[in-house]
This record gives sequence, C-alpha cells and structure tokens, in this order.
Amino acid sequence: MKKEISLFAVLLGSFCTSFEMSFIWPLTSVYLHDNLHISLALVGLVLFFNSLASVIGNIFGGLGFDKLNPYYLLLLGGGVTTLSLVVLVFFHQALPFSICLFFLGLSAGWNGTLISALGAILKKYDGNYVFNMIYFIQNLGIVIGSSTVGFLYDWNIKLPFIAAMLISFGFLLVVMIGFRALKYENIHGSTHKHSKVKVVLPKINMYLIYSLFAMLLVTWTMYQQWGSNVSVYITSLGIPFRYYSVLWTINAGLILVIQIFIVRLRHLIKNNYIPIYFGIFTFALSFVVLFFAKQYYLFVVAMILLTFGEALAFPQVPVIINQLTPNEVKGKYLGLVNSFGSAGRAIAPLFGGLVIEGFGYRNLFLIAIIFNLAILIIVYLVRLRVGNNVKSY
Repeated sequence: MKKEISLFAVLLGSFCTSFEMSFIWPLTSVYLHDNLHISLALVGLVLFFNSLASVIGNIFGGLGFDKLNPYYLLLLGGGVTTLSLVVLVFFHQALPFSICLFFLGLSAGWNGTLISALGAILKKYDGNYVFNMIYFIQNLGIVIGSSTVGFLYDWNIKLPFIAAMLISFGFLLVVMIGFRALKYENIHGSTHKHSKVKVVLPKINMYLIYSLFAMLLVTWTMYQQWGSNVSVYITSLGIPFRYYSVLWTINAGLILVIQIFIVRLRHLIKNNYIPIYFGIFTFALSFVVLFFAKQYYLFVVAMILLTFGEALAFPQVPVIINQLTPNEVKGKYLGLVNSFGSAGRAIAPLFGGLVIEGFGYRNLFLIAIIFNLAILIIVYLVRLRVGNNVKSY
C-alpha cells in the first residue's frame, strides 16, 4: 500500500464489531425462549445456524480479501449487519429474528476476518503486537456491551437492538473514514495481477497450520461447554444463576488485564508456541478443577485457569499463521483460523449435550481434560518434527 491505514482504524473497526454483537448474543436464548416462546431445541438450532453462518463468513471473507478490494467488502459486510439490526428493531417475530441472526453471524465472520487480515499487512507493527491488541480491543467491546445489555433489556426490550444498530452505523463511518486509503489502492500489489497462479505452501508449513486448526477446533469445543452446559450444572448444584454470570465478568476483566501485560512484555516472547503450550495445559487444568467442583469458589478457580489459557493461547494462533503464509493467501488462512474456532463453538452444545445425556457432567469434564492434553501433545510433536525447517514470510 502506498498509503497505509492506521492501526487505530483497525482497532476501532474491531471494537465496533465486537461491541455491537455483545448487545445481541447474551440475550439471544432468553429473548427467543421467553419473549418469542420458541422451544429450547429450536433455540439451539437457531444458534447452530448462527455459528455456521459465522464459519461461512470467515471463509468467504478471507477468500475475498485475497482477491478483491477490502474497502468495498467491509462496506458490504457493514451494510448487511446494519440492515439486519434495523429489521430486528422493528420486527419481533421468530422467523425474521432467526433469519437476521443468520445474516448477523455471516457478517460478523466476514468483517472479523477482513479486519484481522488488514491488521496482518500493517508494516509498522509486528504481528504479535497487532493480534494481541485486536484480541484486547475485542474483549473490551464485549466487557462494555455485555455488562450494559442487561440493564437496557430490563428497561426496554428494544434498546439493546437500537444500541447495536447505532454502533453498526458507527462501524460504517469507521470504514468510510478510517479505511478510505484502501478505496483506490491495490493492497495486493503486483501479485494481484497474477492471482490465478495457485500459491502452494511448503508441506512443513501445512503440517503446522493444520495442527493449529485442529487445536482451535478441539479447544473451542471444550471452552464453549462453559457457555452452553456448565451453567446448567452450576444451577443444578443450587448455586444461583447470577453467580454464574459473575464468572464471565471475571473472565472478561482478567483477559483485559492479562492482555495488557502480554502486549507490554511481548518482546520477552521469543517462541510463539510456548504461550500456546501453557494455554492448552491450563485449559486442561481448568477442567480438572471443574471435575471436582461442588463449591462456588472452585468454579471461580476453574474460570481463572480457563481465562489464562484463553489469553495465552488464542491470540498466538493468528500470529503464527501470519508468519507461515504469504500475502497472496493470508486472508484465506486467517479466515480459516476464525472458521475453526466458530466450528468448535457451533458443535459444542450438541457434543456436550450428547455426552451429558449418555455419561453425565463429570465424564464430559474428563473427556475435555483428555482432549485438551491430546491436542497439546499433537501440536508439540508436530512442532518438534518440523523443527526450524518451516518457511517464514
């Protein structure tokens, strides 16, 4: 790019995407079930298609970034988000709500991948710093939005949707002003002219990339048990639901604190795989604590471990993928990073529900321990096998 966009614009765009959606996802199940009187089974189906749409958005957003001008792609994604939220403000029936949730998932995956890919090509900053800052700012948006949505919902049922709609207009302004430099620029350079030439990555790079994709699928499937099934387990022990909500406040607050330290001390991280190893290991430890948890303080300990694992492992994956892929296909592979995470979130409720129904909660936690440790060993062995033979771009 002759005129590079600013990191501030990338972070502001990322903040808007997470902030607007944090007014929607916390109330989706409650709104569908309590206000629109949809069965829990159908609610689960709607949420599954929302996550599936996010996977599709991740993939096609990444492919689009590699071929087309991201300025217009972001305008398209922002337009779909805004239109869907306008419909949600004025129409409160089950069918339009479900359809809009699908398109919101699609545009969220689309926009998130495009912004991550734009962050990856900023030349003034190293990838470690950029992706950790994006992760930090996304969680800041989630903290502010999710802590506000309950009050807005209790005050007036339309207010969360109006707030999300206004933020989506803000996102369009960020694109039109902050990403204006992209409008007439060919960010792909001369390689774009030869985009029909297939880029083939070294096999060693592919081994590493797909081991990380497998890690994301497994860890997100287990992580999402906290969002789908652990709440029921906690309340079945006689612990009030509001205490379960406090756990997510702890999660969001801790992530912000941890990310501040990681960003400030990033120069000490010489090997980007070390945080991933420690992160997956603490994931497994959190489920060890969960296996024995009966008192509330143990659930707090388990959530703290889970949060440390999340903050250490997840931001490092796009950093490594960015290093392993050339500019011609960065969008594609960064889109797949988000896709495998979304796929894990999509299958988690069904996977957990089937295990719980057949074997009980504690066996689900035991399976989570085994799966997390297994994928840790796989990633470690693949990294050990390829050694320093990988090609960095």
